[in-house]
Amino acid sequence: MDKIKGNRRIRLCAIAMALMVGSIIFVGMFNTGLDVTNTTEFCTSCHTMQYNFKELKQTAHWNNRSGVKTGCADCHVPKEFFPKLKAKIIAAKDVWHEIIGTIDTPEKFERRRWKLANAVWQKMEADNSQQCRNCHSFGNMLFAMQDKSARKKHMKAEKTGRTCIECHKGIAHEEPDEPEEEEASG
Repeated sequence: MDKIKGNRRIRLCAIAMALMVGSIIFVGMFNTGLDVTNTTEFCTSCHTMQYNFKELKQTAHWNNRSGVKTGCADCHVPKEFFPKLKAKIIAAKDVWHEIIGTIDTPEKFERRRWKLANAVWQKMEADNSQQCRNCHSFGNMLFAMQDKSARKKHMKAEKTGRTCIECHKGIAHEEPDEPEEEEASG
């Protein structure tokens, strides 16, 4: 009887160890997958994102005197695990639309661009432009080194709790034109 109990314990321990090792391997592979999908190379592997990438390369977020380049994930993917996971799930719809052909040409993309941009802007407003603030915080700004207009606007924004995207839409990508009333409803 004791031998049966001993064998049972060994089997349970072996199963527990296998589950633990399997879980560690799964989490490692999952995190590696998330890291791979956070690269600009991965993001721009979709034909549609090439339009956005071309625009990004024309901005100070890509070309600047310091040599610092901002990639897709820096602006669009939170660093914390669960918000990052949520962003990835939401982004899957863009991949889906690329696959089914909803946004697979420049013309189709431009027709949906206002809607897509607004979704990003709403997310950024809701999280207080956290991705912007990872690099640009009011506390680290040297207001005295900004021109008079920027200094005045940034100081007011800090006092009133405004978020970056409220003023800086179109900073890394061309700001889309708002569609005509009949296009917007259809």
